[in-house]
Amino acid sequence: MATIKPLSDRVLVRPVEAEEKTSSGIIIPDTAKEKPQKGTVVAAGPGKVENGTKIDMSVSEGDEILYGKYSGTEVTLDGVEYLIMRESDILGIVS
Repeated sequence: MATIKPLSDRVLVRPVEAEEKTSSGIIIPDTAKEKPQKGTVVAAGPGKVENGTKIDMSVSEGDEILYGKYSGTEVTLDGVEYLIMRESDILGIVS
């Protein structure tokens, strides 16, 4: 099994599955599904160095996060889809 270790201030995110049905029970076709904006951090890089100072990551593995609709780069590893994005693309941590 291959693994990805993000570098610098990047994180590897597994997006939440898009909704299959509406609350009223209508099945949503694949072409009409919204792109998810929520996911779980699978791995996080060590942080970045700015002006000689190391800045640690504010998210860690297992955090549930919200991100911009078109953030990150899609990557498929062992048949599972992930996103790699910068920490600055993360809008917030869901608690």
